[in-house]
Amino acid sequence: MPRSATSAVGRPAPPPELDEATRAALVAHLLRLGDDRLVLGHRLSEWCGHAPILEEDIALANIALDLVGQAALLLDLAGTTEHMGRDGDALAYLREAIDYRNVLLVELPKGDFALTIMRQFLFSVAAYYQLEGLATSAHSDLAGIAAKALKETRYHVRHAGEWVIKLGDGTPESHRRAQAALDALWRFTGEMFLTDDVDGRLVGAGLIPDPGPVEAQWRAQVTGVLERATLTIPPTGYMQRGGRQGRHTEHLGVMLAEMQILQRSFPGAKW
Repeated sequence: MPRSATSAVGRPAPPPELDEATRAALVAHLLRLGDDRLVLGHRLSEWCGHAPILEEDIALANIALDLVGQAALLLDLAGTTEHMGRDGDALAYLREAIDYRNVLLVELPKGDFALTIMRQFLFSVAAYYQLEGLATSAHSDLAGIAAKALKETRYHVRHAGEWVIKLGDGTPESHRRAQAALDALWRFTGEMFLTDDVDGRLVGAGLIPDPGPVEAQWRAQVTGVLERATLTIPPTGYMQRGGRQGRHTEHLGVMLAEMQILQRSFPGAKW
């Protein structure tokens, strides 16, 4: 248990009392975290039965389950925090695309195997350093979720990173596909590190760490792996954005129509 989430007698400390503005900011942040993982987990699940080898089929399915599990915990906490009677299921299955707050990177179609692996690597490295900081949050529930997710994300980084090197430093065709994936995805990476008033308020309240160093940590690790993979980092220019404000590509709506059909067809259905 992170030190900040434990009382003097060794029991988990209760979450801090929050004013309304800080509560709203925390809900917004939890939705961002949860939506990123829910959408990416669904994208990965599309590979079930279609991966190039059986072992990778299983690995991608397990990573998808990890991400959806993380999303469930984060969205449940968002529902509990907002006090509006919505649980994680309602937040996942009964919102419209405009209400989602995931980055655009995770909603793009799965593409080929190289694109899936490259996206997973770029996202997972950022998520790892983000969760590392959140594991020390003054909010005990958030810190506990982050600590659990951090262990899973460490594997996601290693798995995707190894594949990036295999593809980039493999055959001419695998190198071409890996470079094409990197070129296509790079302009979507900047949105993962954008900050706004939500982050500022939560940093001030001690609920999240300063997100500033995360991008530098991400860039250092990503650069090292891409160099080993003999891949060229694209020039840094305009970065696509909008997902955090609910401005999404058409791909998210199509994905949600499939993901939400059971809940919308049979309201209140439970497994």
